Amino acid sequence: MSARFAIEALTKAHQRKTFSCGNERIDRYFREAVTQDIKRRYATCFVARDLEADRVAGFYTLSSSNIPLTAVPEPLASRLPRYPTVPAVMIGWLGRDKSYAGLGLGEALLFDAIRTVAEAPIGAHAIFADAIDAKAAAFYAAFGFTPLTDRPHTLYLPVATAQRLLSGETP
Repeated sequence: MSARFAIEALTKAHQRKTFSCGNERIDRYFREAVTQDIKRRYATCFVARDLEADRVAGFYTLSSSNIPLTAVPEPLASRLPRYPTVPAVMIGWLGRDKSYAGLGLGEALLFDAIRTVAEAPIGAHAIFADAIDAKAAAFYAAFGFTPLTDRPHTLYLPVATAQRLLSGETP
């Protein structure tokens, strides 16, 4: 990503009213609900701010999560401890304002989320993404995320794979 954008934690100074990614559910969440999730500590939110226009160009949220071991696809599940759930971090929402299409900003936001999780000093085996539709699921799949057995729009990426992805290796 160019020096045109800075990715930073969402604050009250960030204007959210004009954000439009083209999906009303995502737009409504970002404009109306994200701050409540932050206050309740349900999620953290990071924004990509256009430094020239001082405008929010995109965002993503992260939340602690877990997933039943039985939902993890084989052969991944066979290599995990037999605990009932797998500790994880969820990318719950990710959106890029449609006026910034074609700049690779969605990918930059995803990689920032992956980097944030991979470098965090917490125990998390995987990164999950809750895709809003099939197009979003395909976006995550292109970066090595695998759909869960019983939920095709929830995708899974082991943190070890994420670390290889960040280092430039193919997933």
